[in-house]
Amino acid sequence: MNSTLTKILFALPALFIFSCKKSNNNNNSTSTIPDVYKKIYGASSISSDGTYIIIKTTGTPDHKSVYYPTGNTLYENFSGSTFGGTTFQKNPNSIVTQYYTFKIPLNPSEASVKQATPLGPIGVALNGVPFFNQYAGPNQPLTNEVVSFDQSWGHPAPGGLYHYHVEPLYLTNIKVNRSSLLGFLLDGFPVYGPEENGTAVTNAMLDAYHGHRHATVDFPAGIYHYHINNTDPYINGSGFFGTPGTVSR
Repeated sequence: MNSTLTKILFALPALFIFSCKKSNNNNNSTSTIPDVYKKIYGASSISSDGTYIIIKTTGTPDHKSVYYPTGNTLYENFSGSTFGGTTFQKNPNSIVTQYYTFKIPLNPSEASVKQATPLGPIGVALNGVPFFNQYAGPNQPLTNEVVSFDQSWGHPAPGGLYHYHVEPLYLTNIKVNRSSLLGFLLDGFPVYGPEENGTAVTNAMLDAYHGHRHATVDFPAGIYHYHINNTDPYINGSGFFGTPGTVSR
């Protein structure tokens, strides 16, 4: 037999094995997405590498806001009272499309050392809008900032980053309800609304991180979860209960 042909024939099985291994690795790199993450309807894509759920969003709300440019179909003039009964005062920013990539742990667990939440996005709501923490700036309470919350209790930061520090009224009043899943923080633990089994959730019912552990509709086996309510610290208290993933844009 021709020596060149012999080499080719011996090489074919090895090429086949390599091809199969490569295919299997690719299949393993994109794990099945748990159904609960499919509730994030505002994502432009959701994938998994087996360790993290990777959520991409534009960060733009699907509800009307006085902060959209006037030519946008979701622009709506707003005046009167906003969060806490304060008189609305519009800030100078407008909503601008972003390109966020949230990487959150697929299997979250309690961190042995808890980390403080940073300024900026600390999680993602079902409509793709980021959650921010309880501060207007470094250790600055929201006292003077709540006046700029729009009709859904969100507002844009400089650069046009729209976000929620408190209950997202559009979600709790229209899209889901006040006891439903509202999103996830960067540590992978879910965020629920200000009611539980028809009862308002108070800070006294929650730990220092603004959460507690028990079964929920989405996690019948039980899971640690946060609650948004309308009392400081609103979404999160002393930091992430778990180890946070990352967010980039």
